[in-house]
Amino acid sequence: CFPYARQDKKDKVGESRAPISAKLVANMLSVAGADHIITMDLHASQIQGFFDIPVDNLYAEPAVLQWIRENIAEWKNCIIVSPDAGGAKRLLSAGATKVYAILTHGIFSGPAISRINNAAFEAVVVTNTIPQEDKMKHCTKIQVIDISMILAEAIRRTHNGESVSYLFSHVPL
Repeated sequence: CFPYARQDKKDKVGESRAPISAKLVANMLSVAGADHIITMDLHASQIQGFFDIPVDNLYAEPAVLQWIRENIAEWKNCIIVSPDAGGAKRLLSAGATKVYAILTHGIFSGPAISRINNAAFEAVVVTNTIPQEDKMKHCTKIQVIDISMILAEAIRRTHNGESVSYLFSHVPL
């Protein structure tokens, strides 16, 4: 989990002394001895530029598309919309038969689990970039996409000096 990833720029013109904390985290990782960083779905791509070492930002999208094809029978008739739970209710009232929420990093803080349990989602699908076992005990709607093979292949390719760009559009077997 990349702390302060959302603090990647100065928001207001008058805040010249405001910190860009994502740069501080990048510096701390380098000083701690990291010589290569592999990330998944960074909040903003400019964070890669904060590092003085190579960064490979992988994407969950190929694994998400694979999950959709394997788990939603009518995936060719799907429509992707709305980033909030209120949209799910509008989706159902407009004739949708099922609503799925699909996201990369499921933090599920505060009342998130009770809100998911009470929402109209068929499932909330997340990757395991953050461990989900404890959350799944309290919410049967949470389903997990395992991205360990993507990370393992990125590490293998990096170790052998191979390109990781294949992983931007493919899920390794």
